[in-house]
Amino acid sequence: MAPKFTVYTASDSPNGLKATLIFEELKAAYPNSVSDLEYEVRTVDINPSGRIPAVVHHRPDGTDFAVWEPTAILHYLIQRFDPEYKLSFPYQSEFESDSLQWTVFTHGGVAPVQGLVKYFFNNPEEKVPSAINRYLNETKRVYNILDTRLTGREYLAGPSKGTYSIADINVFPWVGIHEVVGIKNLDEYTNLKRWFDAISGRPAVEAATQSHPPKSK
Repeated sequence: MAPKFTVYTASDSPNGLKATLIFEELKAAYPNSVSDLEYEVRTVDINPSGRIPAVVHHRPDGTDFAVWEPTAILHYLIQRFDPEYKLSFPYQSEFESDSLQWTVFTHGGVAPVQGLVKYFFNNPEEKVPSAINRYLNETKRVYNILDTRLTGREYLAGPSKGTYSIADINVFPWVGIHEVVGIKNLDEYTNLKRWFDAISGRPAVEAATQSHPPKSK
């Protein structure tokens, strides 16, 4: 029997999109593995901060287990439903550490600065030029780090040119809002643009963006 999940998410959230993406990628890698999904669009009390994304795993033994925070959700799912390491790397391998480092870099660097510039850039009542410039410049800095990492590579983590993994899934939605935070296009970041375009064309990514729940109210 396929695992059952309730997924709390929203289409206007990069973090929310991560939850949809990982489920679509797992379904593509392991047909019917996590196919029984129910989506909810609202804040949730299973997360102490009341924010999406959050996932409830309705387990075969009749018990429920809640997971919140996007990075925790990604790791919970791959640890249980990616036995062949199609989206991750073997436990305690250097590539697992590699993937984790880039995942944490997104969590602590890429995501928060873009969240801040998005707020100040799109809030007419609090347009603070110094704040916009500071966080926009920091966004450009982290984009340059990603661009440099992708020189001669297809993906962020893994051997040789890299292997598509949760490290890429974790940062992709944040790069996807570059226009919203004041970066018109990715032409200046040629490696990052190549990476972004390649991931955008993945069938699971297209399915995720098309099937993602409506915007939260």
